[in-house]
Amino acid sequence: MNTLEAIQIYARVAELASFTAAAEQLGLPRASVSTAVQQLETLLGTRLLHRTTRRVQMTQDGQVFYERSKDVLADIDDLQGLFRAGDDALRGRLRVDMPQAVARDVVLPRLPEFLARHPALEIELSSTDRRVDIVREGFDCVLRVGELSDSSLIARTLGYYAMVNCASPDYLLRHGVPLSLADLATHRLVHYTPVLGARATGFEYLDAQGVPRSVAVPGSVTVNSTAAYEGACLAGLGIIQVPRAGAAAHLEAGRLVELLPAFSAPAMPVSLLYANRRHLPRRVQVFMQWLAELMGSRLEAAAVAPAR
Repeated sequence: MNTLEAIQIYARVAELASFTAAAEQLGLPRASVSTAVQQLETLLGTRLLHRTTRRVQMTQDGQVFYERSKDVLADIDDLQGLFRAGDDALRGRLRVDMPQAVARDVVLPRLPEFLARHPALEIELSSTDRRVDIVREGFDCVLRVGELSDSSLIARTLGYYAMVNCASPDYLLRHGVPLSLADLATHRLVHYTPVLGARATGFEYLDAQGVPRSVAVPGSVTVNSTAAYEGACLAGLGIIQVPRAGAAAHLEAGRLVELLPAFSAPAMPVSLLYANRRHLPRRVQVFMQWLAELMGSRLEAAAVAPAR
C-alpha cells in the first residue's frame, strides 16, 4: 500500500475514531486498515493514535498530521483534475445530506442533468430528519433547514424559507377557521419534535416588532418526520406550519388551506455546511454551487429573517 493510500486511510480512522467503522466505509478489511496506519506511523517515526479496547484517539502528533493531511489530500484531488477537460474534469465520490423534501422535490428531479455533465462523479445522497455528524460520518456537505449549532463547521446561508400555516379543508369543516390567535385555543396542532418525548414549541409567529413568539396549542398527534407532519395535516389531524415552497402544490390544488397569514412563523434559514478546511475539492465546490442555484428560486432574501 502506498503512502497516499495510507494517509487517506488514516484520515478516515481519525475522523471516525474507529478502525472498524473506517474499514466499513472504505470497503477494506479491518486488518488492512490497521496495517496501513502502523506502516504510516513507522514511516513518520511517531505514534498517531492511542488505541484501547474501547476507543481510538489521536495523539498530539496525530492531530497535527491529520490537519495537514486534510489539506494535502484536497490539494492532490485538485491536482489530479487540473488538466482534465469537459465531462472528465470532476470525478470521485460525493457524500451529501439534505432534508427528505428537498431531495425528493428539488434535487433528485434535476440530478440526472448534473450527472450528465459530470459522469465520473458518484453521489451518495442521504435524506433524513436526523442531523448527521458531518465529520464523523464522512459527509462532504450538508444542506440544513433551521437554526445552526455546529460552531466548528463552515456555514453558507443560501436564503430563507418563508413559512405558511396550513390545515386541510376537512379539518376546517369540523373545527372552523381560526381568525385570531385567541381562536387557536379551540384548535389542534400537529406537533413536530425531532425526538419523540421532547416538548413541542406550539404555534410560532412574529409579533408586530418582528420578535418570535409562541402560543401553546393542544394536539392529538406528535410526529418526528417531515413526511409524517405533512401527511397528518392532509389527513385532517390538525394545523401545521411549513415552508410555503413545500406546501405550494397542496395549496394550489386545494388539498391544504392557508390560515392566519398575519401570524406566520419566523422564516427558516437554509444553509450549506461543510468541514473547516483550507481547500475544498473542486467537485464539492461545483456541487454546492449547483445546489445553491437550484434552491435559489425557492428561497427568500435575508430581509425576511426575524429580529433576534
